[in-house]
Amino acid sequence: MTVIFEDTTYVLNVSTKEEIFEKISSDLLKKDLITESFLEKIIERERSYPTGLNMRPVNPEYPNIAIPHTESEYVKTTRIVPIKLMKPVLFNNMIDPSETLEVSFLFMILNGKGETQAGLLAQIMDFINSSNKNELLSCLNSDDPKRIYEFISNNF
Repeated sequence: MTVIFEDTTYVLNVSTKEEIFEKISSDLLKKDLITESFLEKIIERERSYPTGLNMRPVNPEYPNIAIPHTESEYVKTTRIVPIKLMKPVLFNNMIDPSETLEVSFLFMILNGKGETQAGLLAQIMDFINSSNKNELLSCLNSDDPKRIYEFISNNF
């Protein structure tokens, strides 16, 4: 099943996670991939259950990532939405919510079928762990959405 699509691979120049969610939600809503409540619910969920991941233990050179998502009732499809940030944005750490992390790349999960959540999260981590380190680093640092899409879709 294809879960990465070029039309939902983004590069953003924003300052806050709310701006990220607003911009992405606006586009996803135009594409009829989410419900009207999605924006409010993803912001709410991120506040309660932070999704920042410190990548230092995996590879100290990798930028920190976040894997935001919300309940499947606010989503009309299943995909992973790669989002490269031009400058890091603060997210709270998934493991230790009191810690903030500078995040430069997001894998937003749209889980149209609730049971796929854990599977999609595992696939993202498998992708990170099994990718060639230099090629992945190049992808995570790229500001070209087409290049990001091609690398992820070819290696996911």
